[in-house]
Amino acid sequence: MSSPNKSGTTVTLITGAASGLGWELTLAFHERGDAVVLVDMNAELLTRRERELSDPERVLCCAGDLTQAEFLTELVAAVDQRFARLDCLVNNAGITHRSPVRSTQLTVFTRVMAVDWQAPVALTQQCLPMLERSRGLIVNIGSMASWMPVPGRAAYCAAKAAMAQFFEVLRLEMEPLGVRVLNIYPSFLDTPIETSALGADGKPAQHRRSMVGKMRGADWMASRVMKAIDKGQPWVFGDQISWFGSVLWRIWPQQYLRSVRKRFAGEITR
Repeated sequence: MSSPNKSGTTVTLITGAASGLGWELTLAFHERGDAVVLVDMNAELLTRRERELSDPERVLCCAGDLTQAEFLTELVAAVDQRFARLDCLVNNAGITHRSPVRSTQLTVFTRVMAVDWQAPVALTQQCLPMLERSRGLIVNIGSMASWMPVPGRAAYCAAKAAMAQFFEVLRLEMEPLGVRVLNIYPSFLDTPIETSALGADGKPAQHRRSMVGKMRGADWMASRVMKAIDKGQPWVFGDQISWFGSVLWRIWPQQYLRSVRKRFAGEITR
């Protein structure tokens, strides 16, 4: 991490901060002494979270839609005005869908791409000047789905794949300027992103998700992220089964597809 400011406090901005992995990361950053900027669409929950955190001088909450350019401009200005610096940006906010391509409305795909790819790219661009000054860190919460096809998640896989490639390129470009990039590739986590997944018509999906491997808690993933930050690691991967699946997809794709057809049969035939 970069050096703290004169007050001894580093500043970390977390998107999707009011629940799930975003909230667990917020707690972890705040506990270690960072000033935290919580960003979320759920203004009511964000207000409750603000009350749960001690030391209000180290907390700034901003409710809004990250896909809206005006909100991004206001958000970055608010951080600059309040703290005059940014040391770490955590691109965590995201949505998914559970629906086959043939029956899904285009607006669902557009929304997933806007939240999962366009928003973190646009926010990062606006934050780069502050991150360059602090020689800071960009943390991106991606997915193992960016590496391998998952039936019923076409737009999610595409958005996370685009995110992964974008920030791998950005890593190379920002290294000479002292800005680090940490890309996180979780597997299946118990977070609201799945309970609020979109269906084919844009309303909440009505069927349960298919999965492989073990369901992990957001606190487990947050702990791994914080350790990776402390160690200066460039990547954090999911559990061993998901990691093996990503390798299998590259070296023996036919076997991977046979397994996927079995595990996600309900998604393929829906």
